[in-house]
Amino acid sequence: MKKILGLIPILLSACLLIGCSQSVSDRSALKNVQESHALTWGIESDVRLFSLTDTQDNQEKGFEVDMAKAITKEILGSKGKAKFILVTAQSRIPLLKNGNVDAVIATMTITPERKKIINFSKSYFAAGQSLLVRKNSRIKNIHDLVGKTVIGIVGDNSVDVIKKVAPKAKVVQMQDYGQAVIALKAGQGDALSSDNGVLYGLAVENPRLTVRGGTFTKEPYGIAINKHQPELENAINTAISKLQHSGKYNRLIKKWFSKVPGFNYKVMYRN
Repeated sequence: MKKILGLIPILLSACLLIGCSQSVSDRSALKNVQESHALTWGIESDVRLFSLTDTQDNQEKGFEVDMAKAITKEILGSKGKAKFILVTAQSRIPLLKNGNVDAVIATMTITPERKKIINFSKSYFAAGQSLLVRKNSRIKNIHDLVGKTVIGIVGDNSVDVIKKVAPKAKVVQMQDYGQAVIALKAGQGDALSSDNGVLYGLAVENPRLTVRGGTFTKEPYGIAINKHQPELENAINTAISKLQHSGKYNRLIKKWFSKVPGFNYKVMYRN
C-alpha cells in the first residue's frame, strides 16, 4: 500500500506534464507569435538576391529577408519583430516540424510531395528551373546535357527534375551553392541546375558564369508553415496579398532584381 501511495504523486506529475505538452503542441502558432510580438523565420544565408549574409555587418540581406520583415509587420504591426534562424535545404523542414521556426522562407518550391508533410502559403515568387554554365560552354539548353555532368544541391527539388528532363546526364550533388559554384568553375561539372532566381544571383556574383536555357519548369516559391496551423497560414496569405496590392511587393522586386540582366520584373510581377 505504501508503494502504491508513493506512486500517486509521481503519476499525478506525469499526467500534468503530459497535459502541458499536449496543450503546447496543440496551441495556435499565430497566438504564440502575437503574444511574443515576434515571428521566427527560417532563412538561407548563401542565396544572393534572396538571402545572403553580408560579411561586413554579418546581417542577412535579400528579397526574402525583406519579405519576411514586411509580412511580420503586416501581421504584428509596426512593433512586431522578425527573428531569423539560418537553415539549409536539408534542415529547413525538420526545423519547421520541430517548432524551431514559425515559418520558412528559403527559395522553397511548392511541390505535392512537400505538401504531404507541411503546408505552403500562396506563391510569392514565380521561379522556374534553368542552367548556370561557364561562359565558354557550348551548352545552350537542356537538350545539350546528354553525357554531361549536372550539379545539383542536396535536398533541392531541381535534382529530381534534371533526372527526368535529362535522363542521359550524370547528376552530382553538393551540400550548398558555394561548393557547387566552386565545382562548376573547376570543371567538375558542366552545368549547375536550380531555380532561375537563385542562378541569376550566382551569375551576378561570378562574371565567368551565365544563365542559359530559359526556364523549363514552373517552380513557384511558397512560405512553408506547419500543418494544422490554419490561422498563421491565413495571416501570412493575407499579408502577402496586402503587400502585392499596396505596391510594396513590386518595390521589393524592383529593389533586388531590376538590375539583373535578363530578369524582366515588369512583365512577371504586375499587380
